[in-house]
Amino acid sequence: MNRRILLGGLAAAPAFWSRALAEAVGVPRDAFVKPAAQITSANQVLGVMDFEPLARDALPPAHFAYIATGADDDRTVVRNHEAFSDYQIRARRFNEVARLSLATTVFGERWSSPLYLSAVSAMRAFHPDAELAVARAARTRSTQMMLSTGADTGTEDARAARGAPIWQQLYATNDFDVTTALVRRAEKAGATAIFLTVDSPGARNNETLRRAMRIDNRDCNACHVNGNHNMWAGSKRAMFQEIDTSRVTGLSPPALTTEFLDRLRGIVKGKLVIKGVVTGEDAAIALAHGADGIVVSNHGGRNEETLRASIDCLPEVVSAVRGRVPVFVDGGVRRGTDIFKALALGAAGVGIGRPQAWGLAAFGQSGVEAVLDILNTELANIMRQAGTPDVASIRPEFVVGPKR
Repeated sequence: MNRRILLGGLAAAPAFWSRALAEAVGVPRDAFVKPAAQITSANQVLGVMDFEPLARDALPPAHFAYIATGADDDRTVVRNHEAFSDYQIRARRFNEVARLSLATTVFGERWSSPLYLSAVSAMRAFHPDAELAVARAARTRSTQMMLSTGADTGTEDARAARGAPIWQQLYATNDFDVTTALVRRAEKAGATAIFLTVDSPGARNNETLRRAMRIDNRDCNACHVNGNHNMWAGSKRAMFQEIDTSRVTGLSPPALTTEFLDRLRGIVKGKLVIKGVVTGEDAAIALAHGADGIVVSNHGGRNEETLRASIDCLPEVVSAVRGRVPVFVDGGVRRGTDIFKALALGAAGVGIGRPQAWGLAAFGQSGVEAVLDILNTELANIMRQAGTPDVASIRPEFVVGPKR
């Protein structure tokens, strides 16, 4: 698939088709596909990837491209998912799987599933209900939610909509007073963990987004400050209201050093998790400076064109952590089998970003709920097939790979 042609032209809909089947039998993808115009509800969607063209059809070009874009040639975006195919599942027999449980415990909290909703910024660009719809879906599906610093909804309202504490993702900005204010606000609203993003130290080359903006003839000033789609956009973003942002020039300063980690650890009262770690060396540094958890993530391939998939980075981070804190992973998760593989490789929880945005754009709250339902159903299916009746039984010996 040529994502540049797909996303730049914004015309094709390859997500409806199984590429493996197409290559194997040479049947046109339209042969078995229900046209997008005939899908009128979230419960008609069969797989998570089917939500992508529905979102594209529902959104203006630049808004869809904001979800879709990667860095440079978008190859890391593609690699994030394709890398899961390098790991194969060793299904075991002769195990009792009549009773199956997806439940797990994270930071002392009982989860119904190891799947969680990772932070996605500016979700009003996808649906008028924005993060509130996501939070309500998280509530009905008993799923943990991480709110972005660039959200269109404040922590207080998101927490109320979910009906339970949420996690707060943190962009530190270049003003520590603003960082402190963001942490204080989130903790006052009941956020149980602060997730510091460390993989955004400078400018990023989002060509797919920029190409789509050229063909999007809407007046962006209706949504953005002076046409500026900078995520924090002064006091207009919900999380920055009533905070003096006059000295803020960027969301993530290049000086995110160990000294900064120590300073942040000093003000965070709850759990501090470092998001964006992709090497064992950096995981060890994060732990040495007080991290309570690690998220293996490359920002969905949006910031850097390294071509290292998150799932490929997971084993070395897990090895470096040695069970001292939970390790989470996000990036490229599109199937329940992806979740299974991540759990087998040591993840305590598995986050999704783009899929929830696709579901939200297509059908609002019910779309997000359907994404969660599909992934959890697929996870349950492969757990039963692999002979793993619960999450704790999904161990490294259940996967083989990567193949080279």
